[in-house]
This record gives sequence, C-alpha cells and structure tokens, in this order.
Amino acid sequence: MKGQITLPAPIADFPWRVVIPLTLLVAFGAAVLHSAAGGSMDPYASSHLIRYGVFLVVALVISYFPREWAGYVAIPAYIAILVLLGAVEVAGQLGGGSQRWLELGFMRLQPSEVMKPGIVLLLAAYFHSLPAAMIGTWRAILVPLGLIALPMAFVLLQPDLGTSLAIAFGGVVVMYLAGIPQKWFIGGAVAAIVATPLLYLFALQPYQQRRVTTFLDPTQDPQGDGYHIIQSQIAIGSGGISGKGFGEGSQSQLDYLPEPHTDFVFATMAEEWGLIGGLFVLLIFGIVLRYGMLVARDAKDRFSRLLAAGLTATIFFYVAVNLLMVMGFAPVVGIPLPFMSHGGSSMMTNMLCVGGLMMVERWNRQTNTVI
Repeated sequence: MKGQITLPAPIADFPWRVVIPLTLLVAFGAAVLHSAAGGSMDPYASSHLIRYGVFLVVALVISYFPREWAGYVAIPAYIAILVLLGAVEVAGQLGGGSQRWLELGFMRLQPSEVMKPGIVLLLAAYFHSLPAAMIGTWRAILVPLGLIALPMAFVLLQPDLGTSLAIAFGGVVVMYLAGIPQKWFIGGAVAAIVATPLLYLFALQPYQQRRVTTFLDPTQDPQGDGYHIIQSQIAIGSGGISGKGFGEGSQSQLDYLPEPHTDFVFATMAEEWGLIGGLFVLLIFGIVLRYGMLVARDAKDRFSRLLAAGLTATIFFYVAVNLLMVMGFAPVVGIPLPFMSHGGSSMMTNMLCVGGLMMVERWNRQTNTVI
C-alpha cells in the first residue's frame, strides 16, 4: 500500500508490548528505591536498574531458543537446581535466620527462586510427552506431585514457606491446565483443609506460627510480630489519593517501616504516591499478566500452552501474595514484589519467566508464518 511504512524485522519482532510496560515499572521501582535509600541511587536503585538491564538481555536471548531446546533442557535444569538446593544445605549463607543463599562471588544466588520457573518447565514437558489417554491415571498425578514435593522439601528445610508455596502453586496450575480431573483437586483441597492444623503444629517453625496468628490479629503484638503489618497499613493508608510526595514518606524515611526496599516496597510507594501510584502499579501488572495469558491462549501445542500459562501463574503468585501481605490480608511470608523490590534472585526469576513468555510468543509467530 502506498505510504505504508515497513519496519526492519528486528524492530518489528521485538516484544515491545511487554518490554515497554516492564521498563516503566522497573523505572518507577527505581524511583521508590531511591526514596527508600534516603534520596540516593545507592545502594538500591542503581543495582536494581543494572540487574534489570542484565536480565533483560538474558530474557531476550532465551526468547530465541528453539522449541526443541526448551524441551531438552527441562530435566537437566531441574536436576541442576536440585543439586544447588542440596548445596545450600551444606554450604549455604545465612541471612535473616534462614539458610537460603549460595555465595558465588559475583552474585548471591537463591536456588529456590530458580526452581519456580524450573518446575513449570519440567511439568510442561512431562505432560506434553504423556499420552492424552493417561491423563487422570496415577502417572499423571503421583509423578508430578513427587517432582513438586522434592524441591519443596529442600526449601522447607531452609526454612522458606513462601517460596515452597510458590513452587507448589506453579506446579499445581500446570497439572490443572493439563486436564487432570477436577475431583482430584477437590479431594486435595479437602485434605489440605483437614491437614492444616497438623501442619501448623508440626511443620511450621515457631516464628512461622507467630506470623499466622499475628496476621489474624496484628494488634496483639504491635511492637513485635505485628509491627510489620501495622506499619505497612499505616504507610499505605496515610498516602491517601495522591500521596505525601516523592521522598516525603515518613514511615520509610524515619525507619518505622521494616524492609521498605524489599518485601514492603509497595507500602513505601503507596505512602509517597498514594492511590494513583498504586493503580499505576496494578495497571502495569495487569498488562504483563494479560500478555502472558494471550501468549498461552495462542500457543499451538500443549507444551507451549502449559509453559506460558505456568510462567504467568508464577508471576501472578508473586504479585498477589506480596500485595495481600503488605495490606494485612495474608501472613508475612517474605515474597518480594516483582520488578519493584530490590533483590537479584527475584529479578532473575521473574525475568526468566518473561523470557520464557517471549520465547513462546516467538514460536507462535513462527507457526503462523509457516501456515
């Protein structure tokens, strides 16, 4: 058509619809981290931007992986992460009363974070290889549950309840979308409800038990276990519609709000940017999650569809649990807010998920081109 502009292929094929909103969110997160550091780019904001840039490149490289490569790497990646989880138990670094990290020199790696997309990749490959007639048999249920339970056991030893639940969530979502009969999920939900008191009494550490009781009534210990939630609610509520202004948040600036740069970064943001800032963050997350769901919908085979849906569910779990946590609707379980909280392992995990989604989107375009 006369006057039509044809963009070069590298520009036309670039995943702008997810990179642009992510970049806006990361930049906004850097502004919040700048404020959390008392008006300085160091130590949070600058490293946050650098990590995003590095892992964006990694995600773009992943997006060019052929479909066959993704399937072949599923089992080796799972085994490698299990080995790293075992190494954490032997030589892991302590932090905050937990042993979760491996000191690699150039970075501090939390292997349990990498297992979140790892379990999704493995189960997507497993169900793709499983004949449709076997969905609903013991192989479609017990084998995936075992693959999920093994890394969960390692993570619970650290102990890290939030990450273990995230691994379980991504895996169960893949199982559900693979077509396993709903009666198994209903039965599992009933069993979980029955087992909850026993898990509370015998599986949770004392500090984890206190988090649960504190979540139900944070005012029972306002200067102890309830302090985080109460200060977070004060920060969010005091922001009002438009916030107190950039760098003017008293809760974070005066060190009333614990972890203002990691788990409670949303509270830091809400105090200074108010409801408007909160709606902006929710809008961006909505765009990213919608992108993931559209990629899964357009997938041409079971592996691609399960992989994209599972990775989207993993990001959703991060967002939902963190926001519920900082608003006092869920126990404090140490789940950071994707693309805003300061932390290398969290940024790496979520960018791996984004890279996987961009990879599936490229497969979808290639299939359409062939057709």
